Amino acid sequence: MQTEEILIPAWVDGRLQPVEKLDAHLRGLRHQAVSIFVTRGRETLIQRRAAGKYHTPGLWANTCCTHPAWNEDGLTCAHRRLREELGMSGLELRRGPGIEYRADVGGGLIEHEVVEVFVAEAPHDVAVTLNPEEVSEVQWVNVAELAEETRRTPDIFTPWVRIYLQDHLEAIFGPVDAA
Repeated sequence: MQTEEILIPAWVDGRLQPVEKLDAHLRGLRHQAVSIFVTRGRETLIQRRAAGKYHTPGLWANTCCTHPAWNEDGLTCAHRRLREELGMSGLELRRGPGIEYRADVGGGLIEHEVVEVFVAEAPHDVAVTLNPEEVSEVQWVNVAELAEETRRTPDIFTPWVRIYLQDHLEAIFGPVDAA
């Protein structure tokens, strides 16, 4: 089981404080997070989480998601994590909607996320280099078809990607159609 021993910003007793990431998930603390969607026209890049991830291993998720380290801003965190997980750099990230959700991710862990969403349009030939400790595979998929697939086969997707695509689709991507 892979865990990162980093301190993330979480609310404890009404104050934002540094908390170890696993502890925040075990306690279900409300904490800061970052989610990134890299798009290419009507498609978005999704990833299958590596088998060694400490929660939701092997499930499909958005391009990249993580938690900022204590005192790290969301944009810096998003660029860092794209490099670490997918070897992607040089993309212009624009802020999307702020989203808050709470989801059981199994194993007694709760994600209570206050998420900064970022979206980037990638060139057709964007290079992707997987970090096998984080990602087992990636796939470009039509956004509208992906949203429908999260309804048809929800068990192959992480809880947060289902929430994003079922409750916040147009806020993230704008008007979406299958064409």
